[in-house]
Amino acid sequence: MIEKIKILELVNNALEGSDKFLVNLKITPDNRIYVDIDGDNGVTIDDCIELSRAIESQLDRDEEDFALDVSSAGADQPLKLIRQYRKNVGRDLEVVTTDGERAEGTLEDASDEGIVIRTHGTKKKPAETLRFAYSDIKTACVAIRF
Repeated sequence: MIEKIKILELVNNALEGSDKFLVNLKITPDNRIYVDIDGDNGVTIDDCIELSRAIESQLDRDEEDFALDVSSAGADQPLKLIRQYRKNVGRDLEVVTTDGERAEGTLEDASDEGIVIRTHGTKKKPAETLRFAYSDIKTACVAIRF
């Protein structure tokens, strides 16, 4: 089985000096490698292809067979890293806390400790500012509007 630490090193070396960063890395027992990346200014298909080639060029299929899937962290995926929160300041988030509370509002700040969102308010409930520690957030997703 391909070692996760080896792939992690290859990914970090390939992304070094860019605005791209690793969000998730998974390797299954049958050597399927899944790499999800994000970027401070987004991720293009060319970014994924370039990273895939960089990883693949350092692995030997004669030594171990593998399947490699490099993709961007999708808009429908929960935010995982502080860096992702920071790049989404100004966008609407849907937050679910560890105790099941739900909140939606504009992400106003993302510090090292947590986030601040401003709810939109309604006729019945005025807008309010809510603070969440990262440890209290079960999931936070960018709200997609059409």
